[in-house]
Order: sequence, then C-alpha cells, then structure tokens
Amino acid sequence: MVKHFDDENEVLNYIKEKTCIIDFYADWCGPCKMLLPVLDEIDFTDIIKINVDEQPELAKKFGIMSIPTLIFFKDGLEQEREIGYRGLDEIKKTFDSIM
Repeated sequence: MVKHFDDENEVLNYIKEKTCIIDFYADWCGPCKMLLPVLDEIDFTDIIKINVDEQPELAKKFGIMSIPTLIFFKDGLEQEREIGYRGLDEIKKTFDSIM
C-alpha cells in the first residue's frame, strides 16, 4: 500500500515499528516516474512516498543526495538503501534480505 505523509513526525512514528520502504522522489524526475508503476505492484510491504521538493527538511534528515532513493526499514531502523531505478525483482530481493 502506498502512503503519503506531509509531516516528519508522522513518518518517524509510522516507521518505528514497521517494516516498510520510503521512496524519496520528485515529480520532475524521469527515473522516479519510471519507478512509480513498479512501486504500485508491491504488495508485500507499505511504501511511504516523500516528495523531496515538498519535504526538503525530511530529505535532508535522511541524507538524500540523489533521487529516486529507496530506504528499507525494519523496526524503525534503516536496513538498506538503493539509489536509482530498480525493477520489482530487485526490490523484492532486497526486501527479502532484511526480513
């Protein structure tokens, strides 16, 4: 399920006890647009979408330097980070490795 949050505290509270992926993206980003249908296919975890243009402080807090960036969380802790376009199989493999 894809979730959109506008508040840093909402994001931090949500990931505290979850296994999920945060997608840092921008509407103008070509690779981000390519990744969108891939993320829509994910049914094994929640996806939190953070627009870096709308949430620059949150992007800074997570050290986002390039987009798209996917950060994989388990129990509130970052487990993996992938930068750039990824296919569904690659994302699933990374997710399975943190479980």
